[in-house]
Amino acid sequence: RTHQSALSSGRSGDLRRLLQSLSLATCIHVGIPNKSKSKYPLQIWPPSIYMILGATRRSVLAAVGRSSSSTTSRIFHTSTIMSERKAGVASPEELKAFVASAGSRLVVVDTRNPDASVEPGDQKSLAVAGLPSDSYRSQARHLIYDRKTKTMPLPEVAKDTPIITHCGGGGRGQKAKEYLEANGFTNVLNGGGPKETDCWAEFGDK
Repeated sequence: RTHQSALSSGRSGDLRRLLQSLSLATCIHVGIPNKSKSKYPLQIWPPSIYMILGATRRSVLAAVGRSSSSTTSRIFHTSTIMSERKAGVASPEELKAFVASAGSRLVVVDTRNPDASVEPGDQKSLAVAGLPSDSYRSQARHLIYDRKTKTMPLPEVAKDTPIITHCGGGGRGQKAKEYLEANGFTNVLNGGGPKETDCWAEFGDK
């Protein structure tokens, strides 16, 4: 009855205590002496008892997993995103607020290079989102960041213009941000790029 109550409650504390209470039985079941409980002799139990112990342990493990799976999933998802995002890339929340505040003054600087012989890695992101043009992404400017010279053309806008730089995933986007700031621009964020789908969703249509 105690075991059934713990299983039905779904509380991880109750379930873990139950699991611990079954550890001795599990050791006996597999035929390994439990040194910490040596006063209990190794016993041979009927097959039905083995089946009950095995089923109960599996039920406890499953219930513990259910009680914590959603939290574990959220933590894993968040940590994975943070570990994959390149240094300097703004969060989706920062980008959303930045875009809302900038309004029509926002300028997006696309630093990607369509020349596959120079930047072969850009081809994948270009297949997802093309370069800006008069009819596509009207608030964006195509200003290639050159890795060799570590320079890029400067946008012809006021120095306090809200600017989001990006490449495919944020590496050159960060270099472009730093280059613009070194040249007097004061309101710049690195938006990552199409590979950062959660970030891209906040400004990729601009």
